[in-house]
Amino acid sequence: MFFTVERRVDALIEVKRSKFLAVVERAASEEAARAVIATARSANPVARHHCSAFIVGDVPGNLILRTNDDGEPSGTAGGPMLDVLLGREMTNVVAVVTRWFGGVKLGTGGLARAYGDAVTHALENARLLRRERRELLQVQLDYTEVGRVESELRVRGIGIVSIDYRSRAVMTVQVEDVDAVIGMLAGLTGGTARPEVVGHTYAESALL
Repeated sequence: MFFTVERRVDALIEVKRSKFLAVVERAASEEAARAVIATARSANPVARHHCSAFIVGDVPGNLILRTNDDGEPSGTAGGPMLDVLLGREMTNVVAVVTRWFGGVKLGTGGLARAYGDAVTHALENARLLRRERRELLQVQLDYTEVGRVESELRVRGIGIVSIDYRSRAVMTVQVEDVDAVIGMLAGLTGGTARPEVVGHTYAESALL
């Protein structure tokens, strides 16, 4: 299970007269993440640094992780920013921190703390969404069973993606426990339902 942000958020912090503007935004691909970074850079062209970190993907162990210190000492910006995102179990998200130098050097430790804190403050303003894998189950039904099955699925909180009407009704649903839902459908329809797993998706729900 991972988390992402519902929409763009930002935060501005000041450390020893240097200002750090953090922007955190959704990005479903590396290209989308780099577009967000480019937008942040063009929005503040006179700023000295536009450091970034992003995570893209939904498969543990196969995520795309990228950082950029953008002229800051190596490891003092993008890495600490990425650590914040990883610590919050985020994915499909990009963070950009724009820095305006205030005339006082912060040192490597101070820079790392400032960049990480800027992202943390931005995430505190975010509404987070939980992302969980769901199997896509396609179910062929007799027309007479559609209403009853649909009602039962909604009562159980199972997401209905679509209902198509062909020679039989074809309902596509998002399920967490495939075997349990197949068993429920068999009992509800007397075995006439024909379920088949056709893929997977990711369901998002807001944290309370």
